[in-house]
Amino acid sequence: MRALRRFVFGISAEETRFERRGFRGGSPELRRHLDAIGQAFVSGYHAALDVARADRLAERLDPLDREMQGFAYEGAAMGLAVLDVVTPWRGGQWRALLAGAGAPHAYMVYIGAGWAAARLGGNVERFMKSDDDPVLRWLTLDGLGFHDGYFHWPRTIDAQRRPERLTGYALRVFDQGLGRSLWFVEGGEPARIARTIAGFEPVRQGDLWAGAGLAASYAGGIDRAGLTALRAAAGSYLPEVAQGAAFAAQARVRAANGTQRTDLACEILCGMPAREAAKLTEFARHDLTDENGTPAYEVWRRRIQNRFASESAVAHG
Repeated sequence: MRALRRFVFGISAEETRFERRGFRGGSPELRRHLDAIGQAFVSGYHAALDVARADRLAERLDPLDREMQGFAYEGAAMGLAVLDVVTPWRGGQWRALLAGAGAPHAYMVYIGAGWAAARLGGNVERFMKSDDDPVLRWLTLDGLGFHDGYFHWPRTIDAQRRPERLTGYALRVFDQGLGRSLWFVEGGEPARIARTIAGFEPVRQGDLWAGAGLAASYAGGIDRAGLTALRAAAGSYLPEVAQGAAFAAQARVRAANGTQRTDLACEILCGMPAREAAKLTEFARHDLTDENGTPAYEVWRRRIQNRFASESAVAHG
């Protein structure tokens, strides 16, 4: 069965390589770093196909390099979500992962479900259950957006198309994931990212910048000068970039896999250490509910963005 699952659902390691995807820009060092992220994802995905059980994944994933663990859990979550749909008689493994070894990586586990939705026809509703975390479950749509940007960038980034089945706020969260994919597609180059985002409708640009800020901080790969350039390129969208960076900090602090890359990104994009940005993000979740039709997830993001906007206004007198 393991060989059959690999044969039917496996992803070639070559499919996630920078050159294979035709991504643009990026230094050789950054390209190698982004390739390593893709390999970690595929490794986690194939681990899930191999064992097909949530309770056996930790022994495969936890020994990995700490920086790459989250990407491996993201891939594993995709694998289990796919298997839950195609083999429903033994389903429930994705939720078992979220409740068990994947709990510290909850951000990535929800995003992985978005990858599965993309591979199974884009039906995210089957993965967003009412008993899930009412805030983090929106990350499923973020994962869908990232997947479509990563694998179909000529259509979703150059042609700026979004899934027709999505409506309302779901389109915005899709764009947040699409913004994350820009970090890979544009090789982490601030000028390229800024030019690409500027070509979108203004109403979409804030969410795209938030995604780019998250990827710059969680995936990372550029130095202080590059991050400073990204901060400058964001212009009036710096609060969105800082909010994305704070999300990255919270995801890594929760999983105890913080890195110097995230620390540096938060120092420059948020103006504070990663742990402080993570605390700010967690504090903003207190008493969080939907407000006048606005999902709690967006209320959360706005609270964080408003905090950074206020601090920026004070800093500039």
